[in-house]
Amino acid sequence: MQLRPIGIVWVLALSISAPLAFGQTGPANDRPMGHPPLPDTTMSKMQADRAIAPLASLKIVVGEKSAEWTPAALAARPHTSFTVYNEHAKANQTYSGVPLIELLAPLGVPEKPHGKELKLCLVAEGADGYKVVYSVAEVTPDVHDAQVIVADTLDGKPLTDSGPLQLVATGEKRPARWVKNLTNIHVLTVE
Repeated sequence: MQLRPIGIVWVLALSISAPLAFGQTGPANDRPMGHPPLPDTTMSKMQADRAIAPLASLKIVVGEKSAEWTPAALAARPHTSFTVYNEHAKANQTYSGVPLIELLAPLGVPEKPHGKELKLCLVAEGADGYKVVYSVAEVTPDVHDAQVIVADTLDGKPLTDSGPLQLVATGEKRPARWVKNLTNIHVLTVE
């Protein structure tokens, strides 16, 4: 029994061992005599995941307000770049993207939070369901030294394995809160 991708749908293919009549073809590499084997067309899991992953947009929800950002719309906005050490890759990497606060502010998130506004937090989620939490103070340059961006390039090239969009932050020892394939951000108030 084997799973084979066909387009974006996986089909369960059962291999049944039976003699072939002359002229019939069997599985890809069990062809009649004199016919060369067909090339292997199965995809690796990573290739299959990329084939079925849609070009995601980023949806940001703040209370009753929301905004949706496509990779193309974000690419047209002014970008910030920084170089960080990625502990997983064991290398310095340069990311470029839109500062997160610039996407949150038009939805009512304060750029200079104080008092009760410091109870705001955001939950960022990737296409795989991975979620992390940041306080609004952590993504606001007025309060915190670190930078948090919605990145769309890595070392000058579009994101591939971790994209099209990735949440990336400076000042972190490990990239545990760098959300790959970023699809959703919900801003909440902690009570």
